Amino acid sequence: MSRIARRTMLAGGVALPLVAVRTRPARAAEFAYKFANNMAETHPLVARTREAAGRIREKTGGRVEIQVFPNSQLGSDTDTLSQLRSGAVELFSLSGLILSTLVPAASINGVGFAFKDYGQVWPAMDGALGAYVRAEIAKRGLYAFGKQFDNGYRQITSSSKPIRTPEDLNGFKIRVPPSPLWTSMFKAFGAAPTSINFSETYSALQTKLVDGQENPLAIIETAKLYEVQKYLTVTNHMWDGFWILANRKAFEAMPADVRMIVEGEFNASAVQEREDVARLNAGLRTALEGKGVQFLEADAAVFRAALKKAGFYAEWKEKFGAEAWKALEDAVGGLA
Repeated sequence: MSRIARRTMLAGGVALPLVAVRTRPARAAEFAYKFANNMAETHPLVARTREAAGRIREKTGGRVEIQVFPNSQLGSDTDTLSQLRSGAVELFSLSGLILSTLVPAASINGVGFAFKDYGQVWPAMDGALGAYVRAEIAKRGLYAFGKQFDNGYRQITSSSKPIRTPEDLNGFKIRVPPSPLWTSMFKAFGAAPTSINFSETYSALQTKLVDGQENPLAIIETAKLYEVQKYLTVTNHMWDGFWILANRKAFEAMPADVRMIVEGEFNASAVQEREDVARLNAGLRTALEGKGVQFLEADAAVFRAALKKAGFYAEWKEKFGAEAWKALEDAVGGLA
């Protein structure tokens, strides 16, 4: 395997290595990796990860070639996670809430009505809480990059009736991702949650297998869920982000300074995508209302109180454990 060219410079008489990667003539990449995600082509995550892949190719002199496969082209979330673990796919962006089927701690950012705003989200996920989750991910043979991409706060939609209060969820058939935390939360409200992979969600709504679902505004718009949903309740019930996950063996096959470039460029794109999602969300309500969606506002305090009364927070404090729960409450305040 060829090596990254290094030069040295003199600083106070000491030779120091420069970390720059020499530009090389076009040739087959030494590391040709697949990056899978479940987002539509129009979602900011797709554009920003492709930009990161381009910068990585340039900065490594063509040694690393990353091809982005959006829109679940390589399989459902659960299928692709299996491919990531086996090495058939080298990189994958996945919600921590879905990753929790393998890494239980990864869903802690989705505890219902925990994060009040982004002023709590990013300090926690870029800080101690995120570091705790990344360490748990590492125990499963995967590597999580330092910065998450934003998926946004999740809202509830319905085709059958408006959801105004926790009582409106009683018996409500709602699609949730395959994650115990989602199922637990909606059962605490008395709903009837059904776990369905995202790639099958539109058809499940269209055929009335379920009456509603919950997702961030950007996904509701880009996946055209507004075509099969009439009501949207602004609940902000969960914040969700995408971990950029690498198969550890594939990631560590690259030299250390190449790994630094790869992670650094994805982290830079994550920060840009967060800004993209913020701008996108600012105009999405008007856009969705123009497509016939009726918006309602929920009182978060009422929903939070219902969860506490049902024992939801006490249950998940025990499941996550004292260390994880302390990291969460240090960021958001007392819950249980």
